[in-house]
Amino acid sequence: MTGKTAIITGSSKGIGRSIAEQMARRGAQVVISSRKEGPCAEVAEAIRREGHKALAIPCHVGRREQVQALVAETRKQLGPVDILVCNAAANPYYGPLLEMPDDPYHKTMDTNVLSTLWLCREVRADMQARGGGAVILVSSVGSLRASLNLGAYAISKAAMNQVARSLAAELGPSGIRVNAILPGLVKTDFARALWENPEIENRVRTGFPLRRLGEPDDIGPAAVFLASAAGQWMTGQTLVIDGGNTIA
Repeated sequence: MTGKTAIITGSSKGIGRSIAEQMARRGAQVVISSRKEGPCAEVAEAIRREGHKALAIPCHVGRREQVQALVAETRKQLGPVDILVCNAAANPYYGPLLEMPDDPYHKTMDTNVLSTLWLCREVRADMQARGGGAVILVSSVGSLRASLNLGAYAISKAAMNQVARSLAAELGPSGIRVNAILPGLVKTDFARALWENPEIENRVRTGFPLRRLGEPDDIGPAAVFLASAAGQWMTGQTLVIDGGNTIA
């Protein structure tokens, strides 16, 4: 991935950070981005201490002007964008779907789906001019199942899967590949409520054929595959990485 420029949203921790680290270790220059500047700067500095190139640019992906600024600043400092990873997500509501107020629904859909379209629009010209590129959407296995308390989040992730397919068809003639990764339950801060209780964690874990929950570094290498020449004939796909949970 030497010489490639990658933007990874939501990359100050968890899965996004792992993706950024894995790409940087393989030669890409990476942009660390999330809402708060401090955590972004810390991760970028840690990557630079390893001898790799990283830049911190904070961005709230739910605000279009910040999305535009993120891509413009990346282009200014690092050059055209070759790789986009849409990982930032929101889940402001937990409870029955039919009792959900409108505001958290719109926040969920705007942050998880609409922002993906904004980001792809901003990087499209760079990728077309360079004869191709790779877009990776971080979805969820929640998009494949019904959910009693995370309905809107699951809907947004199902929409992301379709965005991957639709954009793959639209952008494929320009050499731009679009795929989605569907992680299972990974031990991140975002999913902490689902795994930090030992009793719940044990019950969930024993339902996985591999008998363990995921770690961020179980996902990062898959993003490298999709973004690199190793995945050059793969587009429009939804790659499930869940320890076998959805087959059990």
